[in-house]
Amino acid sequence: MKIQDIFIALSVPIILGFGFVIAKPTMEYLPPYLLMGLRFTIPALMLVWWFPLPKGLYLDLFKVSFIGSTLQYGLTYTGLNIIDASSAVLLVQLEVPFGIVLAFFLLKEIPSLKNIIGLIIAFIGTYILTGAPNLEGKYVGVLLVLSGAFTWSLGAIMAKSISKKIGAFALMTWLCVFSGPMLLLLSLFFDGNPITYFLSADTNSWLTVIFLAFFLQPIGYGAWYYVLKRYPVNKVMPVLLILPITGLITSIFLLGEDPPRQVFLGGIIIIFGVGIILFTKFKKNKEVK
Repeated sequence: MKIQDIFIALSVPIILGFGFVIAKPTMEYLPPYLLMGLRFTIPALMLVWWFPLPKGLYLDLFKVSFIGSTLQYGLTYTGLNIIDASSAVLLVQLEVPFGIVLAFFLLKEIPSLKNIIGLIIAFIGTYILTGAPNLEGKYVGVLLVLSGAFTWSLGAIMAKSISKKIGAFALMTWLCVFSGPMLLLLSLFFDGNPITYFLSADTNSWLTVIFLAFFLQPIGYGAWYYVLKRYPVNKVMPVLLILPITGLITSIFLLGEDPPRQVFLGGIIIIFGVGIILFTKFKKNKEVK
């Protein structure tokens, strides 16, 4: 990777990890679907005018936006609303082993023995983490976050080929165009009149909305699709290992969470297992020009 691309890649887990955690207290005022609907709709309204219509890709964009954005964020952030942010940010790291399993079935990529071992270790870490006291009785939240990690992996695999056709920021924008209205409709159906929530939201909640809509979505995901387009997945994915570190630090200092030792133990095992998978050398893979 070029130095500038390394910095762009490193910005992704830092921005995502921070945004993931600060969204938790905001959901006391703005429900998950409404918050995510605002996060996608605002950048869509700002950026859609700068990119041409993606003719011939509408169905593909709809599929990716529904699976990788609408469904994924609905599952993940609903789960986040149930469990501690420090635990959720570690659980979502299983998107990496999920991606390897999906690549096996969808792309016919056969994982090496090293990858299989890493996958088993990562799931052992998840078992330890879900047994932690602060997740006791919150297994629905755990299941939702894990389901969100699975759908994120599927969406990422589907999005990679589209990014090569229309570009990273165009892809991010059109996914927002498709996902935003769907999330707002789901919020209207499940949560009711959004005006009630808008009137009750405090200043910190609206600051979070501004960060998610103006910084996290366009910059974080624009950077993600940029490096995903230019480099093989196995070179890009390792940077996401920084996300739980960012999330843990943010949840401890900003939310005052005090994760028990089991969370750190399970998290370390998950990261170790995922690291075994990610830091395997693939000599045949070349940088995409």
